[in-house]
Amino acid sequence: PMGEAPVAELEAVLGGGSWDVGTSFEGAPRPSVPVRLGRNICYVVLAVLFNEEDHVLLVQEAKAECRGKWYLPAGRMEPGEGIVAAMRREVKEETGLECEALTLLALEERAPAWLRFAFLARPTGGTLKTLDDADADSLQATWWAGDPRALPLRAPDILPLLELAARYRRSPPHPPALPQDLPCAHLCLRLLIAFTSPIGDLWVLLGTAGTPHLPLVACGTSPDEPRGGGLRLPVLRLLRDCLAQDPHPGPLGLLGLQHQAGGGDGVCFNVVLSIPAGSPSGAPPELRCPSLRWCPVEQEGLKGLILQRLRTAVPIRS
Repeated sequence: PMGEAPVAELEAVLGGGSWDVGTSFEGAPRPSVPVRLGRNICYVVLAVLFNEEDHVLLVQEAKAECRGKWYLPAGRMEPGEGIVAAMRREVKEETGLECEALTLLALEERAPAWLRFAFLARPTGGTLKTLDDADADSLQATWWAGDPRALPLRAPDILPLLELAARYRRSPPHPPALPQDLPCAHLCLRLLIAFTSPIGDLWVLLGTAGTPHLPLVACGTSPDEPRGGGLRLPVLRLLRDCLAQDPHPGPLGLLGLQHQAGGGDGVCFNVVLSIPAGSPSGAPPELRCPSLRWCPVEQEGLKGLILQRLRTAVPIRS
């Protein structure tokens, strides 16, 4: 029913898995130098943990600029480290506790070269850090039962993450999403771009160079990139270059990601977004780029899964 469409790749991506990146990229910018932590990219990890009494784990900061204030356990990922391993290390250093990652809650970006991976995790052991254990990583940690806004917080940006975590625990809005162990040299996006007609027909956009595949676009990490563009900017560039009309796509949602410790500092993010109907014909927008084509999805199970994941993806927050 899908002809030459990459069913295996689609099923892997929709299920939270991933796929080899390869060397074929669509649109601009083209990958140039590989990304390197501490040089042209910064990854931050953050964790939200609750205990059996629904108290949240908070850390009292030791850094001079925010000493004595409270925050969620968080810190920078180190070269050669996996994303989940970095989160577990930060939790251990700042709180004294071991933990297990359950899912990504959100992917946050503040600049083209600054990304934060926010996890929901659960404690698995260790001893809670007290003032007697204070060091350069933190002064102490506590299970906080009240409203975190009652504390002097390092920053209020953790409050939306606490809301996401509480909502996920009540009724998960998306399947668990954790990094997959596959190498990637660049920061890039694998795009599942869907178009749905008013009568329910569905198409996905495919790259045609070589074997048909979900399009890949590279993300610029230069400080000269326009602020606020972030991960969405290369997607908009691709769509504006290949579509005859201004696409006005929906928000990006994260289906999964891949990174391998020692396999390069790059990350490939699998993202999903929809293109709204722009004409009464019900056909997808006309393409003016021969390297891309629309492929109809007629297999009902696959169509239903794509439509579901358009609504149930990890949020990307700018």
